[in-house]
Amino acid sequence: MTDSTDTQTLHLVVPDLVPLDKPSVEIPHIINTPSGLERTARTLAAMSGPVAVDTERAQGIRYGIRAFLVQIKREDKIFLIDPVPFDDLSIINDALADAEWVIHAAIQDFPSLDMLGMRPTKLFDTELGARLAGFPRVNLGTVVEKLLGYKLAKSHSAEDWSQRPLPESWLNYALLDVDVLLDLRDALEELLESQGKMEFARQEFEYLCTLPVYDPDANRAEKWRKTKGRSVLTSVYQLTALRNLWFERDKLARQKDMDPKSLLPDSALVQAALEMPRSVPKLHQIPGFQTRLLGREATRWIRAIVSASRDKNPVPFTVPSNALPPLKAWETKNPQGLEILAGLRAAISGVSERLNIPDMNLLLPETMKRIAWEPPKPYSKDALRAQLVSLEARAWQIDLLLDPMDKVLVEHLS
Repeated sequence: MTDSTDTQTLHLVVPDLVPLDKPSVEIPHIINTPSGLERTARTLAAMSGPVAVDTERAQGIRYGIRAFLVQIKREDKIFLIDPVPFDDLSIINDALADAEWVIHAAIQDFPSLDMLGMRPTKLFDTELGARLAGFPRVNLGTVVEKLLGYKLAKSHSAEDWSQRPLPESWLNYALLDVDVLLDLRDALEELLESQGKMEFARQEFEYLCTLPVYDPDANRAEKWRKTKGRSVLTSVYQLTALRNLWFERDKLARQKDMDPKSLLPDSALVQAALEMPRSVPKLHQIPGFQTRLLGREATRWIRAIVSASRDKNPVPFTVPSNALPPLKAWETKNPQGLEILAGLRAAISGVSERLNIPDMNLLLPETMKRIAWEPPKPYSKDALRAQLVSLEARAWQIDLLLDPMDKVLVEHLS
């Protein structure tokens, strides 16, 4: 007699992901007084183990990138801190000075944390860990699904977190993100250890902690040059008008505590700089300048334009920079460098495929380009190692890439 299992197809029933719509704790009282902040600092300092940290911002709504809520989990307690009433949160930073901070996408949270006087000395970045582990998608929800089996509720990520009071549903969402981070950290560490990549991750996390503290005014004088669409401007006076308009918009946005592009889109600035209208009716024909919010500001923009037309020192189209030329210029300026770059890309891609680590995490594209553009002279493997160190490549990256990169360079430079 034939066993029925030999003739029937067996179907494995895989359960759905477990919806995670409530955190492990009740929504705590929001800490917004000096005495409450001091108690929280003492409590956190008395605890042990890693600490999960997250922030909520109002980018695209409010001016700048400051945080309007800070979520912290240590052991089994979660704290919600409203940073708005305080000059900074350095007291919390001091309480966590020796702790490992667990953050998802630390590069995104560091600027707002820096503004609060908070920066870890030890870090576990779950997004970066997931990249090194070979995850094709590394947003928090996806990584949590893959490693923990939960489906996170993600319905309030783009809210105006400057609103007060914060709705309970938003606080619930904010708690969920930080609630899973410690478990996710442990799962990723186990996975990275099994892949032999945990040392890579440790070095990357240490490097992130050494990055310069965010300075909102760094390179401020030239930030206007990133205005989308400015390439249509053909005269230095139009370019000067764009600069003046950009700074006027920034000043007004700061006063109104609004995101500058929400106040007035880049397209409106560029069109005004292109046409350079000298009257309010002409200005109001440009889309973006007719809003009620800007109702009494027309003369501000006209003054900026007129001032540009009379400027005896209009801004140049380009400014001195140590940036490399665009790749299309390499064909004539440095054809050998272009060949070297192609070889380096192929070599690094081979390592990337073997280890299932994205190319850009093995070596930054800019680092690769600088080596291709100007290899060390006289060339040697030791000189290449020194160049990689000077370009801030980490030891694990150098160990993996030195030989394949050396092979490419020897081939083209000998």
